[in-house]
Amino acid sequence: MPPSALPEGGPLPADGALPAAVREGAGGRQLGAYVHIPFCRVRCGYCDFNTYTATELGSVSQESYPDAVLEEIGLARRVLDEAGQRSPLSTVFFGGGTPTLLPAAALVDVLARLREAFGLVPGAEVSVEANPDSVDAEYLRALREGGMTRVSFGMQSAQPHVLATLDRTHDPERVPEVVSAAKDAGLEVSVDLIYGAPGESLDDWRASLEQAIALEPTHISAYALIIEPGTAIARRIRRGELEPVDDDLQAEMYELADGLLAEAGFEWYELSNWSRGGRHPSRHNLAYWHDTDWWGFGPGAHSHVNGVRFWNVKHPAAYANRLRAGESPAAGHESLTARERYEESVLLRTRLREGLPVSELRDRKAVARLIADGLVAPEAALAGRVVPTLRGRLLADVIARDLT
Repeated sequence: MPPSALPEGGPLPADGALPAAVREGAGGRQLGAYVHIPFCRVRCGYCDFNTYTATELGSVSQESYPDAVLEEIGLARRVLDEAGQRSPLSTVFFGGGTPTLLPAAALVDVLARLREAFGLVPGAEVSVEANPDSVDAEYLRALREGGMTRVSFGMQSAQPHVLATLDRTHDPERVPEVVSAAKDAGLEVSVDLIYGAPGESLDDWRASLEQAIALEPTHISAYALIIEPGTAIARRIRRGELEPVDDDLQAEMYELADGLLAEAGFEWYELSNWSRGGRHPSRHNLAYWHDTDWWGFGPGAHSHVNGVRFWNVKHPAAYANRLRAGESPAAGHESLTARERYEESVLLRTRLREGLPVSELRDRKAVARLIADGLVAPEAALAGRVVPTLRGRLLADVIARDLT
């Protein structure tokens, strides 16, 4: 199953230089780093991310892969210097794939090189995604001692039959052990959940939520399962082996999550994300929704610098070969128009609890209609912000469409 395709776009020069327009107002913009670790022991049946198992890697090994990332860090520093973007990193996020398939020392080395090349702001957030069966107490201590501040565990469900449907291989009883070990190491903990898998009942989902809350993390993400074309789970549904996803049931599951999490002291700050007391959001993800700058390192990773998006070649071998030859791994880029940036801002910021200022809308007439339809909170609108109601969160695309 090939991962999702890259977008179309124009080429960048071999040295990776960005269009001159990125220099306009670039100084002082917040900068983050995403580091893609594309390795998985087994590809989950619902996943269309750019990930690879050992048999798909060709000439690239997990052991040699960090060297290619270190090369790209040097290239990024040169390119951003030329573009006038010299801000230290506010956030770093190691995602995948399964970053913790690499030795902790390899991740720490990459972070050290990022710190050397860019610097980190005081109190920078440094997150690592982990599968519960890929870490132990010693590994987690090494991450914390190496400068990581936060770990996000892919719990997905507490129900073995749901995990089996999703092709998740970890033992759900392992999750409390690693969460406790992460806390003991001094790391903040987030857990990720997926709801709406074929065969998952509302009671199954309630039990998963209750167990996630009992772990006492500082952050919980809950994502509706999306069936992507070409994935193993899509093929199983097409063959009649699994039930199709029930949109109405997923809506009930979202409402249940929001209610239980609120009762437990979690506040939603983005459609799929809740933090304890509203004090522990993922600052890295918020940076995406606020249209800041970030550089994505690794095969298939996407970057954004002041209205210019670019993305790397997908396969780890092609990625490493380009860097070994002294060339940028970028496969293409696009420069967003003012209209596109406006539409994207509306789309992203109306997903947030803080909402979007009414004053920034080009056409404010739609706000009244959205209030009448119960999609936008009237009290927030009177205070000058477009904030979705609970129903509006379930129909966020309608809000964005009407406002653009």
